[in-house]
Amino acid sequence: MTVRKYTSQRRATSAAATREAILASARALFTARGYASVTIGEIAEAAQVAVPTVYTSAGNKPTILLALLEPALKDPAVTETLAAVTAADDPRAVIAATAHGTRLTHERHWDLVYGIFYRNPPGEPAVKAVLDRGADDYTQALTHVVDRLVRLDALQAGIGHPTAIDLLFFYLGPHAWMTLVGERGWSFERTETWIARAASRALLKNP
Repeated sequence: MTVRKYTSQRRATSAAATREAILASARALFTARGYASVTIGEIAEAAQVAVPTVYTSAGNKPTILLALLEPALKDPAVTETLAAVTAADDPRAVIAATAHGTRLTHERHWDLVYGIFYRNPPGEPAVKAVLDRGADDYTQALTHVVDRLVRLDALQAGIGHPTAIDLLFFYLGPHAWMTLVGERGWSFERTETWIARAASRALLKNP
């Protein structure tokens, strides 16, 4: 006789809802008070579950933080931006598309990126490894952007491939957004416009 494995859809749905409640509570607490000052017990209380449920459903604090970070690292804006860069024939449009894509990823995940990783960066090695991976992925994306600018013969004389990547990272990277939006109170729209123009002036023959 074949024994059929039984899976309760209601139980699976309930488990997913519990995990989402835990992650949402952790996100709110981390952004409000900083990662280091929040305990698993407080996350459990906010999510209205027992402490062991937090561990079985979502893991420990570093695992929870990594789960919160994953959507930012896999934001579809990255793929959409690279497609727009590939399709663009105007160098200024290439940089504008890149600035817009970085704006979308930062704006969508601002409470997490600014509230946790910039103001109170966690010291967890596992979290740092994921952030380093994100920085590497972003550099690879900027490499694609620079490749497109090179094909369009758009870079100023004396600006080589590595320098162009560095300049794009300077103007469009996370710290530009943290400084202008987070510290100086600029809007995302104003920041996007300014960094696109500044990067164009710094890199292009005809900005």
